[in-house]
Amino acid sequence: MSIDAAAFKKGMRHLAASVTLITTRHHDLRGGLTATAVCSVSAEPPQILVCVNKTASAHDPIGEAGFFCVNILAPTHRKLAERFAGMDGVEGDERFRDLGDWSTLTTGAPVLKGCPVSFDCRLVTKVSAGTHTIYIGEIVDLVLDPAATPLLYADGSFVHGDLLKKAIGGG
Repeated sequence: MSIDAAAFKKGMRHLAASVTLITTRHHDLRGGLTATAVCSVSAEPPQILVCVNKTASAHDPIGEAGFFCVNILAPTHRKLAERFAGMDGVEGDERFRDLGDWSTLTTGAPVLKGCPVSFDCRLVTKVSAGTHTIYIGEIVDLVLDPAATPLLYADGSFVHGDLLKKAIGGG
């Protein structure tokens, strides 16, 4: 017997996580979504997984393109997090217009400048899991910004990573 979805979602709000933009490019159109369901898989080879709702507009393009980028957002990217979460009604390639400074690395997936880290991934495995697909990517390139701090999401709110440093006496 399983718990209901509402109880599960309420419980999961207590799991703090980095806010990411998962981006891809398919047939010259960019796509992406805001996600917190991201996890390392392996160091050798370096792999990361992302869980994407099957109803998300970027779901099929990620699987069809065969690559994606995991952009770990900084607090300055909050408006982008909201846009890619669908909070302003902008969809598809339009989400990239007029917000953010974008480039690419090895795969051609959109990479957002100013992130603490962006992982450029080649899709190696996909697994259907209920309402989501788990995409596992091998990291083929990355860019680090040691001065940037992460944007976190916990209990339904965005939280600046700097607050955690202060809370543990690191800043």
